[in-house]
Amino acid sequence: MKPRDIELHIEELVLNGLPYVDRHRFGAAVQRELTRLIAERGLPRSLQQDGVISRIDGGGFEVAPGSTERAIAGQVARSVYGGFGE
Repeated sequence: MKPRDIELHIEELVLNGLPYVDRHRFGAAVQRELTRLIAERGLPRSLQQDGVISRIDGGGFEVAPGSTERAIAGQVARSVYGGFGE
């Protein structure tokens, strides 16, 4: 199967209860992890169509005290990826 380009635009990411993070650096970390997940696990079926997904509920997760920004970005990316469904 030929790889294809996809474009994912996250208009709003709500992260309640987190201290201030650099949004550009944090967004880049989320993007890297989502790219890794898609490369490793494949494109979820919901994204294999040429449609638009208007809303994804990634659910919630607990952040361990002392977690790094990178670790939190990884949790966010896994939640978003899981929100795509199968």
